[in-house]
Order: sequence, then C-alpha cells, then structure tokens
Amino acid sequence: MGYTTINLEILERKAILTLNRPQAMNAMDITMMQELADCMEELHQQPEVQVLIVKGEGRAFSAGGDIKMMLGANEAIDFETIMSYITRFAIGYYTLPMLTIAQIHGAAAGLAFSLALASDVIVAEDSTKLAMNFISIGLVPDGGGHFFMKERLGVAKAKQLIWEGKVMEAKEAFDQQLIDYVVPDGAAAATVDQIVGKVLASPIASMLATKEILHKEKLPELERILQAEAIAQAKMRQTKDHQEGITAFVEKRQPNFIGE
Repeated sequence: MGYTTINLEILERKAILTLNRPQAMNAMDITMMQELADCMEELHQQPEVQVLIVKGEGRAFSAGGDIKMMLGANEAIDFETIMSYITRFAIGYYTLPMLTIAQIHGAAAGLAFSLALASDVIVAEDSTKLAMNFISIGLVPDGGGHFFMKERLGVAKAKQLIWEGKVMEAKEAFDQQLIDYVVPDGAAAATVDQIVGKVLASPIASMLATKEILHKEKLPELERILQAEAIAQAKMRQTKDHQEGITAFVEKRQPNFIGE
C-alpha cells in the first residue's frame, strides 16, 4: 500500500514505520491519522514480521496533533472521523502480534507521545522533549493516552502528569518510568538495532505469546477509554479554554484560561 505521510519498510522479520512530514515536525494531520490506521491493519496481515520500529523523519519523532488542522476542524474536517482514525490506529498498534519499539529523538508530544507510550519498548535520546501536553490547549489526552500513562505509572501519578502537562527531558521521563532507555544524542538507532538483534535471537514466539495474553486481558479497557476520550474531547473542543489555548499557541503567547 502506498502512503504519503508515513513510510513502511518490511525487512524480513523486522519492519520500520517512519512518520514522514518533516517539514511540520511530523505533526499528525488527518491524512497521517488515516494512514497510520490503515498501516496498522496492513501490518496485521504480515505474519512474518516479529519486530516493528516506529520513528520520525527529520528533526523530531512527532510534535503531536496538527494544531492548524484543529483550527479548521469545525468547518472542513469531521471531528468524529478524526477520532475514528485515532481509535483504529491505537487499537491496531496495541494488538499487533509483534514487539514494538519507539525510537525517539527531538520531541514526542501529545498524540505522538500516546503512540510512543503504547510501544513495548521506548528508546529516547538525551535531548528529547516529551510531553502529554493536551491540557495546554484545553483538551484531554487521546490515542489512549490515559490508558498508556496509567499502565506505566498507576492512576495517581498518571493524573498528576496529565494535569501538569509539562515538557520533560528524557532523563526525567526515565526516572518517572515513562520510558525504558535514555541514550546519547544520535545513538537511538544503534541502540534500537542492538535491542532488535537480541530480540530476534531470542525465543520471540514465547515473548509475543506473553504480550498477547496480557494485552488481550486489557483490550476491553483500552476500547472503553478510547470511547471516553472521544466523548470528552468533543466536549472540551466546545470550551472557551480550548479556543483560547489553540489561539495562544498560534500567536506564541501564554494562554489566559478562565475555566469555561
């Protein structure tokens, strides 16, 4: 299948998925969201692939959802369609019968951070900036962000970090147990290659069976959370705080939230 905003390369037992809108720091517009959903379904039809690496082209992993798209979503884009694509790729990625590795450099924010947190293994470079920063534009996490944060941190800590929405350095994210490896700048690819080599030399069928057992148990909860996120996101998009948040972002100023 041909894609315009992502690249998928299959190399025998390994596949590499590259987010490919470098001119926009790989921000996820509606086309990328649809292509990610389609790509996950394509990967489910590739039984020979046992490891998937997800990375970003250019200066960053991904800046998250495309803010310019959000500005025009009320008129030109069906919000329910956007959320359906997000739900499809979140469930598709979580249920992949392969070991997934996020290879992060530059930044992973918002929806892109949700995608990274859904991975089995997360490798980030020292200077990476990581943020579950939906609150900065008056929204809630989507892409299963609530679920994946809770899985790694527990409910109390997940709430606190979501509410704070701050930008974290890789070392802080590692100390919080949000990511698995911090490596020097420029070393993420080599580190991921080492992990892949070790995994493919292991009894990976057993590893993937364990993943299936644990994920199948949690899948209904993820589905419920994705549905709840879509409902909450639709409500938040109608608030004055959301409009102020995205306007302030575009104007490069601090937002003035009023709690409405």
